[in-house]
Amino acid sequence: MVCIGSLNVDLVFQVDRMPVSGESVTGRGLERHLGGKGLNQALAAARAGSAVALVGAVGDDDGGTWMLGELAAAGVDSSGVARVGGPSGTALIEVDATGANRIVVIPGANDSVTADFAQEQVRRLAPAAVALAPLEVPPAAILSAMRAAKAAGMTTILNPAPVPAEGIPDGLLEICDIVIPNEHEATSITGIDVVDVDTAITAGRALMDAGAGSAIVTLGARGAAWVTREGSGHVPTYAVKAIDTVAAGDAFCGNLAAALADGVDWAHALQRACAGGALATTVAGASPSLPRLSEVNALIATGEVT
Repeated sequence: MVCIGSLNVDLVFQVDRMPVSGESVTGRGLERHLGGKGLNQALAAARAGSAVALVGAVGDDDGGTWMLGELAAAGVDSSGVARVGGPSGTALIEVDATGANRIVVIPGANDSVTADFAQEQVRRLAPAAVALAPLEVPPAAILSAMRAAKAAGMTTILNPAPVPAEGIPDGLLEICDIVIPNEHEATSITGIDVVDVDTAITAGRALMDAGAGSAIVTLGARGAAWVTREGSGHVPTYAVKAIDTVAAGDAFCGNLAAALADGVDWAHALQRACAGGALATTVAGASPSLPRLSEVNALIATGEVT
């Protein structure tokens, strides 16, 4: 499969509680992790057993060198990752005692991914079963890449995160077989206040009315609601002790894409995605939290974290 998206150096620290405006609090445990939605989703899919290629860009700094080395060690094909002048993307992540987080992203090299480059790399990496893309690089690049993926016969999956200030690019939903927003993103895109499973299904239908082939709205601890041409439903998640929700959505998307790329049926793919997302909340940090397929299967089998 091919993933198109961002690569960031994540700088993560813990606080007892989030500061209010103008307040200073003491943090602890500063750590550096791989991050960026594109990298996270590619790594999640690779750990779920899929062969993955990543398309994006890093800077010519130490962070870029480090990320490329880590991707190689993880078995992710980074031949589609450009090396450009300037800093790599960086994310500053604060996590409180409840596991909630706040994130500030400095795009850096991610903003240099062009429509022509993304299209060229997707065409070069075809054939592949699935193309997966979040929206943390310029939307024009994602639109171009997904058009190329669709033309090559790939199943196209869009995670519209973050939702651009100007909205979803015209024509993007129409070329996406599956769109996976969380409840907040679904509300932003459709204008429907997603507060429960029923309103999530309503938002999913609105996304399909706007052109998407199908929709999955993730609901955190409440699992996920899905809508296809054949029907709709809800998949519960797993009860775990959450300590950090960073990358839970990326784990969901990566596991779903890997399962579909491997020919897994829709129901079991959703089950694997929910298990992957739940497991990601039990470990601090983005890349360290992304589970392996054996862990996902064990949670599905036993309902318990091993």
